[in-house]
Amino acid sequence: MQCLKLITLFLLLNSAQLLAQPFKKITVQDKAYGLVWNDEFNKDGTPNSENWNYEEGFVRNNELQWYQANNAKCLEGKLVITAKKVSIPNPNYNASSNSWRRNRKNIEYTSACLITRDKQEWPAFGYYEIRAKIDTSKGSWPAIWLLGDQGEWPDNGEIDIMEFYRVNNEPHILANAAWGTSRRYTPKWDSEKISLEHFIEKNKNWPNEFHTWSMQWDQEQMSIYLDDELLNKIELDKTLNADGSNPFTKSQDFYLLLNLAIGSNGGDPSNTKFPITYEIDYVRVYKALN
Repeated sequence: MQCLKLITLFLLLNSAQLLAQPFKKITVQDKAYGLVWNDEFNKDGTPNSENWNYEEGFVRNNELQWYQANNAKCLEGKLVITAKKVSIPNPNYNASSNSWRRNRKNIEYTSACLITRDKQEWPAFGYYEIRAKIDTSKGSWPAIWLLGDQGEWPDNGEIDIMEFYRVNNEPHILANAAWGTSRRYTPKWDSEKISLEHFIEKNKNWPNEFHTWSMQWDQEQMSIYLDDELLNKIELDKTLNADGSNPFTKSQDFYLLLNLAIGSNGGDPSNTKFPITYEIDYVRVYKALN
């Protein structure tokens, strides 16, 4: 009888400890993981300045949007990135410039790219989980991605936990990684492109719902999932730069980017009704406890 009481007390104490934890530990491939960083976006207003910087202006890929901090707000427990259609002068305009960033007279779209660089960064390996709802309108190009903080792109390594854009004008979900080659700024890609129709066939309301993207990352592979469906398994014995270094196993930290691009691979947005939004419920980063 005394033994039964002790067992019951032990179970009650452990249950109380589990309930007191903000998130349960995740066990992945027989390894225990603990939460090391998260943003739940529970405070309305400007995103937490301890976590996020912002890209500014025309940045990459000949995209149409001008990035600015004002297009990102926390509202009702979500980070909301809003892309807007506008017509305002490009402050960097130069009619004689050969740069697409400077020879556009006007800004036609604004959006936001939040980035944790120099604020929150993590060494290689771990478990990442992000719950989000994306806009699948033509022109929309949302992403969840990581970059290494040492060296030039792509030798520093890029991991795309999620991209949504159009391939041959058809909407796709992508799960990718990129690393360097012998040509500067020329990446080698391991990319999986899954038609949006694949997900809509299983759930006709898919574009209107939140979904969970996750990545398991250890010394051997990066496995990227969408709602527990494996999208891409990237073997790390193949992700070698031209000099033999491996950006996904070497001693560098990685930072996170959340952005909503417009145009370029996203397609022509001219007939899309704006504003459009990209909503993130939470971002959580876990590391192995042993």
